[in-house]
Amino acid sequence: MSNPTPGAVMRGAVDLSSLRSRAAASAPATGAEARNGAPSLVFDATDESFGQVLELSRTVPVVVDLWAEWCGPCTQLSPILEKVVVELGGRLVLAKVDVDANPQLAQGFRAQSIPMVVALIAGQPVPLFTGAVPEQQVREVFAQLLQLAAQHGVTGTVPVGEAAPDVAEPAEPAMPPLHQEAFDAIEAGDYARAVTAYEQALAQDPRDEQARAGLGQVRLLQRVQGVDLQQARDAAASAPLDVDAQFAVADLDIAGGHVDDAFARLLDLFAQLPADERAPVRERLLELFGLVGDGDARVIRARGRLASLLF
Repeated sequence: MSNPTPGAVMRGAVDLSSLRSRAAASAPATGAEARNGAPSLVFDATDESFGQVLELSRTVPVVVDLWAEWCGPCTQLSPILEKVVVELGGRLVLAKVDVDANPQLAQGFRAQSIPMVVALIAGQPVPLFTGAVPEQQVREVFAQLLQLAAQHGVTGTVPVGEAAPDVAEPAEPAMPPLHQEAFDAIEAGDYARAVTAYEQALAQDPRDEQARAGLGQVRLLQRVQGVDLQQARDAAASAPLDVDAQFAVADLDIAGGHVDDAFARLLDLFAQLPADERAPVRERLLELFGLVGDGDARVIRARGRLASLLF
């Protein structure tokens, strides 16, 4: 993910070409449909206005929330996204896309399930996550997104609109110390320290699902950091039974949004290996299943194939 452009590792996952030249009905940077008293930070985007959203992403990272009124998980996730975006004070913005009202955007992002959250950096899409996730995970993903944007020179901010009068709210509980340490490490780009912090959190509480999710994401970031995509693909093509070479490409595919490709690669490898050499591949598949989400249709299909290979 740290190589050429954010979209380079996910070609084919999202196709926004038909939307790039569309004229916008209204500029999102000035923000109609004000939300949370910060109209410039959270706004509705449409098929017609998305050209300006792409242009805005050349200045500041844009988070795109694909949702629908009938989607229960969307109603859980959207307030979290809006809250975290507003708290970041203009370092990124949130574009809300109703997939029912905007079929071209739904098709362009290949939104097979919602909520689906994608980022735009300099006009290039970067997949973030699918499904409702905890607030802490949203914060961690956004910290990684800001880091990636900085690597590609997208470091602008959007002026925050005049906020609505403050309403007294209970103070937000402090983040657990090890989670805070991991979060700080991610912001500093020190993935090894973040891994250690999450591992310590899980050692203290094996049921800490936020730590487990964070650990999987950071391990993936750690593995793909600095990896050249073309070199990795060449190595995998020349050694189809080299487990490490296949792992490297599968990781890049997951990071780039090619989820089915990653699962198919590892399942094919699993099928070809002798029974006594399969365990590491199964473990990596289970780790990636957890990253994508157990309820995701792609995970369900891959689990079914894995089960058929085991029995």
